[in-house]
This record gives sequence, C-alpha cells and structure tokens, in this order.
Amino acid sequence: MGFSVTAPQFAAPFDVEMGETILDAALRAGLAYPHGCRSGNCGACKSALIEGEVEMSPHSEFALSPAERANGLILACRAVPWSDCSVRILDADETVAHPLRKMQCRVVDVADLTHDIRRVRLAIEEGGPFTFTAGQYANIRFADLPSRDYSMANRPDQPLLEFHIRLVPGGAVTPFVREQVKAGDSVRVEGPFGTSYLRDKHTGPILALAGGSGLAPIKSIVETALAGGKRQPITLYFGVRAERDLYGEAEFQALMATYGNFRFVAVLSSPDGPTVRRTGFLADAVRADLLAAGPTALDGAKAYLAGPPVMVESAVAALADLGVGRQDCHADAFYTEADKAKIAAASAG
Repeated sequence: MGFSVTAPQFAAPFDVEMGETILDAALRAGLAYPHGCRSGNCGACKSALIEGEVEMSPHSEFALSPAERANGLILACRAVPWSDCSVRILDADETVAHPLRKMQCRVVDVADLTHDIRRVRLAIEEGGPFTFTAGQYANIRFADLPSRDYSMANRPDQPLLEFHIRLVPGGAVTPFVREQVKAGDSVRVEGPFGTSYLRDKHTGPILALAGGSGLAPIKSIVETALAGGKRQPITLYFGVRAERDLYGEAEFQALMATYGNFRFVAVLSSPDGPTVRRTGFLADAVRADLLAAGPTALDGAKAYLAGPPVMVESAVAALADLGVGRQDCHADAFYTEADKAKIAAASAG
C-alpha cells in the first residue's frame, strides 16, 4: 500500500510507496522535481505541504529551519508520506531540465590552485553530449573510491569540465586526488544536478558570494553571465582565510578591466600579516558595502552563494537583514561526509 502525491507543477498525481520519500517517488516516475544533494543539506527540494501528513528524516537547519517547518515547509528528499498529500514546489522559476548523463571521462591535466585545492580538468570520452547550467554540479568517481559531488567551474559552452577539489584531511577521496590523480586517468561522471544555477531571465543586480573551493560554481556563473552579455551590476565576493588560500584573483581582475559592470572583492578572515585586501568575515563585508550603497542597490537582486556552511548561512542571514528574500538566495553549502554524519547524529539525538 502506498499514497498519492499531487503538485500543481505536474499534470497528474504520482504514487509513493510505503517508506519512500516524495522526491524518490517523483524521480522514479520520471518527473523533474527540483533537487540537489538528496540528503537534507541543500534545500533545493524545499516544498510547501498543502495537505496530508509526512514524517521528516534528519536534515540540516540550513536546508530547512524550525521556523520554516512550523510554517508548513518540507524537504521532499526527507519527507515520507503517511497519507495522500498535496505539495507545492518552491523556487520553480526558470526550471532547467538537462538530460542526465553517465559519462566516461579522461583527466586532461591537474594543477594546484592553492596549498589544498587542486584543479582537475576532464575530457568527455563516452556518454556525452553533456549540457548543464552554470552553477550546477556533477557526481564524480575516481578509481574505485566512493563518489563525491563537485561543481563545474567551467562555462557550459567550454569543452573541458573543470573541477576545484579541496583536500579534506583523512577523507576517503580527496587525499587520492591530491596525491595520485594524473593526466590520462579514467574518471566516471554523472550529472548535472543542483538548482543553484544562473537564472538567465533575471535582469537585476547579481551578488556572487564564494568561500574556498566554493569559487568553482560561482566562477562558472559569473563568467557565463558576463560572456552572455548581461549588463546588470555583478559583484563577486571571495572569502578565504589568508593570502595562501586566495586563487583566481588575476583572472577576475582581468574581467573587471574588460567589463565595467563587474566588481571583484577578496576578503581575508585571518590574514597572516599586513594586507591591502579587505579583512574580516565575508558576510560583514557584504553588509557594509550594501548599507553604504543605499536601499536601492538591492532592488531586484539575486544572490548566488557557495562555500562552507557557516559562510553560506551567515551571508544568507545578512542578506535577509538587508531585504533579500530567501527565495532570491540560491545557495550550495559544501558539506563534507563528516559534516553530514554529524548533522544526522545531532538530528537523530
């Protein structure tokens, strides 16, 4: 016995088996239900429960806060129905649907971007063509190791796939990438996934906020917007700890020289010594600049954020204080496997 779920975005109800989540059932039925991590961490599948009863599995408060849950919102990837339900998918603006590809790729080159971030570029050999929207990510498997999610840093119109992979000490995958991956290696890639992508029809100001290797999807978004002729103000804030964590600066300075509507700001939270760059937390720098710019600076603005959870959460809160609604903040918080385990343990306890 199962239940039926209806959503105004879909022409007909779909069936959910006992113990199955709404998202899994929708995907099984071939429906384009927005989703990202599928583990309760990103919020991409956030929906309003109009009617019915569901049980929510553990999830992060970034993805769904207690206040949102009290107001009837759910995460489809964690919601198991206990009755027939009616839901409304949030953030359905400019929904993109690319074919899901399972590809065999070859490593073209690897390069160190910082002391703990490595760039890996891949050529697609089988399973293409691969289309995606700037800001999305793919699931990657090196050798016989567990698969991991990494965002594309290249523009969708570029032939090589580019990924920025940060070393996680003690991790199951990133030490291998750091020490052993080389040109010519075979890599399996599946995607695209994610809803924190560039909204092409949006004409208001763009705030692009990145922390650490979260620069990858933000780089793709900014470069795609500029190359596509977008004329609205586009500001990229890149937050890192110290000088040695900063990368891509020369590239973005070159873009500033080319495009008058683009501005790049590096923010160091823990500089090793005197610096000419902004210091402090990224959210504070954004708040100070926007307050100084005046109340109209954010009219019609959208924000794209990617990086460590604490950075994303604080920046979203700062933007909310300034009047940028959560529906206009498209965010990917980079949770490690250890982060996910801690969240699940805390929620279960």
